[in-house]
Amino acid sequence: MEPNSEMTKEKYGVDISSIREAQGRIDPYIHKTPVFTSGSLNDMSRRKLFFKCECFQKGGAFKFRGACNAIFSLNKDQADKGVVTHSSGNHAAALALAADLRDIPAYVVIPNNAPNCKIQNVIRYSGQIIYSQPTLQSRETTTARIMQETGAFLIHPYNDVRIISGQGTIALELLEQVQEIDTIIVPISGGGLISGVALAAKSINPSIRILAAEPCGANDAALSKAAGEIVKLPETNTIADGLRASLGSLTWPVVRDLVDAVITVEDQEIVEATKLCYEVLKVVVEPSGAIGLAAVLSDSFQNNPAWKDCNRIGIVLSGGNLDLGALWDSICGP
Repeated sequence: MEPNSEMTKEKYGVDISSIREAQGRIDPYIHKTPVFTSGSLNDMSRRKLFFKCECFQKGGAFKFRGACNAIFSLNKDQADKGVVTHSSGNHAAALALAADLRDIPAYVVIPNNAPNCKIQNVIRYSGQIIYSQPTLQSRETTTARIMQETGAFLIHPYNDVRIISGQGTIALELLEQVQEIDTIIVPISGGGLISGVALAAKSINPSIRILAAEPCGANDAALSKAAGEIVKLPETNTIADGLRASLGSLTWPVVRDLVDAVITVEDQEIVEATKLCYEVLKVVVEPSGAIGLAAVLSDSFQNNPAWKDCNRIGIVLSGGNLDLGALWDSICGP
């Protein structure tokens, strides 16, 4: 067992051991995603950047890691009844795909205003869609009804130790692929991804910096860090549709204790970073996935003396699922 592993698991519910167990469990099913570099982006940022391309993960996003770990952690009796979640984003498709691999039902409650590309992803992976009203109350009520009717097992998108452990495998891979990374920048929303990354990375290298990247229009994590308690926003307004959730009871303690800072960026900075991913890295990312690059290029990062020693930076490109219709229209015209 790794040093302080028992203490960490008792405190956070997840530790390096559970993350390594997840790595072994999901290894037959996931892609070990590549790390890209760019001399042009290094010059722009005045750092060496290493992009962990989870946009190439099965299902198009990092979410498949956690979903796969959660589903393959279930015993046979639990699995036979299927799984259920409510999500309009990448978790929905990831859960449907992982359930399909285990040949069990996946019931996905989706709000009736969800983007069509997200719905099609769930259908592609044989998920059974149940529509709800867009409100959280309707989504939760519908999910509870499905659980009662089917006995399906609830898999939360981020507030679940198996999900967090699965997402932490990204850090294990990245730190094996690239030596001497001193900083990792991670998108933050509900906190499952950054919690897993922080717990894994700081267990391996306690001095590594973990920075969260967050939209100004959904800055509950930054406000929570400043207040020392979870702050929930009455509404969010950002192009980064995957970063609109609030921190959970399991993810907040990790963010509070192990995330060194939250860097907030404007939507226009996210758009510019997304364009750079297309034009320079030649990869398809959604705005939520490009926010780490936006953060490292931002004035608040570049001009902050606290980050002057951040020289070898890992950036998690968290996903690449977006509706390309608007992009084609902007290129080709009506």
